[in-house]
Amino acid sequence: MKLVCLGASNPETIRVVNAIKKVDRDFHFLGFVDNDEKKWGKKFYGYPIFGGMDKVAELSKEGVVFCNLITRDCVTRYETTKSLIERGARLANLIHPSVNLEMVKLRIGNYIQEAVILQAEVYIGNNSSIHMGSLIGHETRIGNSVFIAHGCNLSGKIIVEDGVFIGTGVSIVPRVTIGKWSIIGAGATITEDVPPYSVIVGNPGRVIKEVDKKYTSGDIV
Repeated sequence: MKLVCLGASNPETIRVVNAIKKVDRDFHFLGFVDNDEKKWGKKFYGYPIFGGMDKVAELSKEGVVFCNLITRDCVTRYETTKSLIERGARLANLIHPSVNLEMVKLRIGNYIQEAVILQAEVYIGNNSSIHMGSLIGHETRIGNSVFIAHGCNLSGKIIVEDGVFIGTGVSIVPRVTIGKWSIIGAGATITEDVPPYSVIVGNPGRVIKEVDKKYTSGDIV
């Protein structure tokens, strides 16, 4: 596999890449594309930044696949991944080899960092990202274009709908549903269902406002 990532900003990506290279001789990480023109032609931890979205079609013709690293908000992640696909990109998963995928179902375009625990019968859709040290309990369903920050604890049989952003250190009790395009603030504890398009903070979590209803789905295929 020849991989290029969108977004040259987080050095943790390089550790994930290096870990995969140690166990998979067929994995070739080529570098980055990035929308920041100031980065074009430079290197990020030794890997080239080829340019912006204008380079995607050219690289795709050479058999390159792509993974989106952007996680600052789920709308941006969704839109930038759609932009990759519109330019001919094929998506790949970028997953740290320490992550046990036995009895886990996942689709494509997902980025999962080191020390994430995915228990049996977890399902992950397209274009989602889970950062270091998060625990996703058994039979939890994670939708499309979801971001789960580091150190979160999602107990069993949770439903996380499309476009949800879950901040650092969030805890969610079993069998609740997190409505689509909601934002869960860092450190919140969720003990009941979250309505779609909500911003939730605190312990226990409470709705403080709504977000714009820009999209209904977070799927990218």
